[in-house]
Amino acid sequence: QVQLVESGGGLVQAGGSLTLSCEASGRTLGTYTMGWFRQAPGKGREFVAAVTWSGSSARYADSVKGRFTISRDNAKNTVYLQTNSLKPEDTAVYYCARSIGIGLRESWTEYRDWGQGTQVTVSS
Repeated sequence: QVQLVESGGGLVQAGGSLTLSCEASGRTLGTYTMGWFRQAPGKGREFVAAVTWSGSSARYADSVKGRFTISRDNAKNTVYLQTNSLKPEDTAVYYCARSIGIGLRESWTEYRDWGQGTQVTVSS
């Protein structure tokens, strides 16, 4: 089992940016698709972005498309989420996760290993 640790969250004003990181330990990220999800208070876990093992393919939720960018550095066992033009509705705990296989996946049920999350708060 791989351990995932997110970092980079914080408080930012609307229009600002944050770079979230997710570092794996215990095992490598391997060839699995990696994803970012988020959960706001009182809401369910929401898909944000996913990237294949090579980094050549990615998928985004419509709500973040054009503002967020997911990437990975397999040599560093790290996945990133660059968040730009942040909005108050982006406020949530952000989680990274390793999927159960290859291919781009949006359902949280298709991810097996999860980090503890990092809080992103966007003020208006």
